[in-house]
Amino acid sequence: MMKKTMLLLFLIFVGSNYAFSQSDEGETVDSVNYEIIENNTSIELDSITGLVVDSISEATELLVEELSDSVYIARLSAINSPIELPFNSQVKSYIKLYTQKRRSQVENMLGLAEYYFPLFEEVLDANNLPLELKYLPIIESALNPKALSRAGASGIWQFMYYTGKRYGLEINSYIDERRDPVKATHAAADFISDLYNRYNDWHLAIAAYNCGPGNVDKAIRRSGGKRDFWEIYYRLPRETRGYVPAFIAAAYVMSYAAEHKLYPQQTIFPSVSDTIMVSQPLHFEQIAATMHISVETLRELNPQYRRDIIPAKNQSYALRLSSEQSLLFASNEDSIYTHKRQQYFTDNRLIVNPVNSDYPVVAPEGRAAVQYTVKSGDAVGLIADWFDVRTADLRYWNNLRGNMIRTGQKLTVYVPKNKESHYKTIAQSKSKSSGKAVAPIQTTTKTTTSISENGKYEYYTVKSGDNLWTIAKKYPGVSNEDILKLNNIADDRKIKPGQKLKIRPLS
Repeated sequence: MMKKTMLLLFLIFVGSNYAFSQSDEGETVDSVNYEIIENNTSIELDSITGLVVDSISEATELLVEELSDSVYIARLSAINSPIELPFNSQVKSYIKLYTQKRRSQVENMLGLAEYYFPLFEEVLDANNLPLELKYLPIIESALNPKALSRAGASGIWQFMYYTGKRYGLEINSYIDERRDPVKATHAAADFISDLYNRYNDWHLAIAAYNCGPGNVDKAIRRSGGKRDFWEIYYRLPRETRGYVPAFIAAAYVMSYAAEHKLYPQQTIFPSVSDTIMVSQPLHFEQIAATMHISVETLRELNPQYRRDIIPAKNQSYALRLSSEQSLLFASNEDSIYTHKRQQYFTDNRLIVNPVNSDYPVVAPEGRAAVQYTVKSGDAVGLIADWFDVRTADLRYWNNLRGNMIRTGQKLTVYVPKNKESHYKTIAQSKSKSSGKAVAPIQTTTKTTTSISENGKYEYYTVKSGDNLWTIAKKYPGVSNEDILKLNNIADDRKIKPGQKLKIRPLS
């Protein structure tokens, strides 16, 4: 019996389908760091970012009947899959976590699965891959296509920028196909196929999807060439040790939810959807005004479009709608395109710089402007989190490119009018935090982060076992691609222990 569960939670963005708020790059997903101790077995559960406990009270309020191990073993054995689904203490701990502690979140995802799983299965089947791989996004993003990790991984399959581009995903100022459930699934299928061809083992391929093939190769070498996940378990990064057991537990709980009295929650997604190919630039507000669909619904169905604009200037792009709405769009296409055409696309041009264009940003209806002054240590995602707004909107309102902000910069945030005083208090409180110069950090054998003497950059000293992905995860708002560019590194495999890397400019 599990006597105690110690949870050190980073509660992330609140308010979306699974307790995350909307953001441009999506909801920031942090590693959930805690440890389950059961039957004298200590299991590290790091970076299982998909299933996030809603509250401390939820973690203790629901306990259900205990099942014998033989029941779990029989049920897992009954799942017909080329991926081996063994039962052990690690898997059991995750199953109990999901079925006892995170019931409301699992029910949320059961509802989302009714929309997303058919999309995943179609792509996986076309690539001759096990359909059970559809459970990976549960662990990666909790089926949230707007999820964004602190390391910069984005979308329902959590692609890093470089990996997404390598597998054909378009990422620019207007579109991020890492957040397109269909396009990202195609890319994920190609990526997983490459990993399986490399290892000829599904557990190792799944582990490599989490931590990268370099870390799996290193674990294999350090274990004397063993190629079984459970034999190299302790050679893998801590966060990856829990990844395969969590995947097996996700497969179990999604297959046997009803047996645990877990039932799908209703979502806003249509039971049947379809896509329309858009051949001209089109703004979501044009669609919303002519078809009486909310902009928010369009965003949920089409999360890949970063500025509410379908940038179909040189090529066509897909617009996903319910089946009924797609028929309505097809029959009214001309009137939708021409609605306030000059206002949104003067001379059929995309607005490159909306803030400085002829159509400046205006306060959204029902919202008031609050000013926030950036202090040292702030990040765009954190500020959006404090004010419960999408990072996309914060960037749009302030003409921000990427994550670059500077100390003393004034940002405008549009908040609900009925909560204006509340958010003004937050702005004042957050701005009052110390903005003094940062004193140099004295480096010792245990210190890996330092400030350069000239005060221009923050540095990190590479340790054995590090890679750019794991290093970037230590710094909110920094991606491995940022580190590559800042250090003029062409090959991310050519870093070595003791090497000092620039992480980010100091404010």
